[in-house]
Amino acid sequence: MTEEKVKSNPEPGVPQFVASDFNSTTKLADNQIDDDDYNPFEHRQIDKPNSTSGSLIHLLKSSLGTGILAMPVAFKNAGLIFGAIGTVIIGLICTHCVHILVKTSHDVCKRTRIPVLGFAETAERVFQYGPVKLRRMANFSRNFVDYGLMATYYSAGCVYIVFIGSSLEKVINEMAGLQWDIRIYILLTMIPVLAIGQIRELKFLVPFSALANMFIVVTFAITLYYIFKDPLVFDDKPGFASFATLPLFFSTVIFAMEGIGVVMPVENSMAKPQHFLGCPGVLNTAMGVVITLYAVIGFFGYVRYGNLSAGSVTLNLPTEDVLAKVAQLLIAAAILLTFGLQFFVPMDIFWKKIHDKIPKDKHNISQIAIRSGIMILMGGLALAVPNLEPFIGLVGAVFFSSLGLLVPCVVESVFLWPNELGTFKWILVKNVIFGAFAVFALVAGSYVSIEEIVKMYTENGHTE
Repeated sequence: MTEEKVKSNPEPGVPQFVASDFNSTTKLADNQIDDDDYNPFEHRQIDKPNSTSGSLIHLLKSSLGTGILAMPVAFKNAGLIFGAIGTVIIGLICTHCVHILVKTSHDVCKRTRIPVLGFAETAERVFQYGPVKLRRMANFSRNFVDYGLMATYYSAGCVYIVFIGSSLEKVINEMAGLQWDIRIYILLTMIPVLAIGQIRELKFLVPFSALANMFIVVTFAITLYYIFKDPLVFDDKPGFASFATLPLFFSTVIFAMEGIGVVMPVENSMAKPQHFLGCPGVLNTAMGVVITLYAVIGFFGYVRYGNLSAGSVTLNLPTEDVLAKVAQLLIAAAILLTFGLQFFVPMDIFWKKIHDKIPKDKHNISQIAIRSGIMILMGGLALAVPNLEPFIGLVGAVFFSSLGLLVPCVVESVFLWPNELGTFKWILVKNVIFGAFAVFALVAGSYVSIEEIVKMYTENGHTE
């Protein structure tokens, strides 16, 4: 695995975007130094930094995945007007939480004279130099973020497997006149998944990602064609759905929009990291595009398909049309090709935590066994919950709301405690409100999603 290349060096430079940025591996200083003259950006040195435009593309690619295809079903759970307004508000909240995480990381780097910190390292340092009573939680906070990232990526990988199986079921059953259950297609999906998941070098995954991006662009174009090819009917769509389904809306949008795991690696890889925040800035530009696209796909996708909106809008395309079949197969292939990168990140974190406990001559066979075992568990979970809508809601509620919303609010509050929280401690009040929203999304979204999963078995006895 590529080693961490960021060094504390007085020569100007920047870090390379490597997988180790996702976890806690950076060597940290042993003492705190509050020095307003220290600029961490000038002390980053790496071989191949990313340009501002390249970083923008990375951030956009990380946010425009399977989530955008689930936006019509999110609007189904919210209603047309509430869905549009809610998507924008949640998008702004997600953007702000990413902003305060990156800003806090910059401030911690400056205060401790460390050129670069990852997500988990930032959380650790904040608690390490925070209020005395909280300092013992420094190691816990780092592990919480690391294990949270692993759980997030593994869970999203399960969604990928269900997504691929759903697409294959839709197309092959139609073309071959079969009535095979989705679980058969999930089992078939596991064959290439087990092979792709064994790739351990990031450079070997680049061609897969490039091909997947091409497939996704073509699929988006075909989907938009079907959404807009006939006149749209707005009158029969409610402005507000119901309070009972709102938690599913919140958790689905959070799942779709949150890319918290890649934010710090992208920022740490920039030649000009000062361009990440600010106005317009990489973050604001990327999230502006993301919020707009998600709102448009969600709004018009729901107008087109109404209450029939599926967990992926591609599943609503008419399978009797060749063009629709092409879109469904392309998106299945794109998600399959992306699985390697999705699986690479948590495995990199996990392996760094355990590799020193395994004899070196057993590393290769251990990697194969551990990777295969985890993927089999992921496939088992996909077989148990082969329904995209509640699965996406559950993952968004449990993992993305906690890591993407709650943790940044806690980190900022602890770092600024007690004298830098603004007039009347407005920053603390703001973070308490956003934190409460995150907890609501976690608890209510999880409850409703689990309830839907239970209904799937108790009422229907099988997946529709």
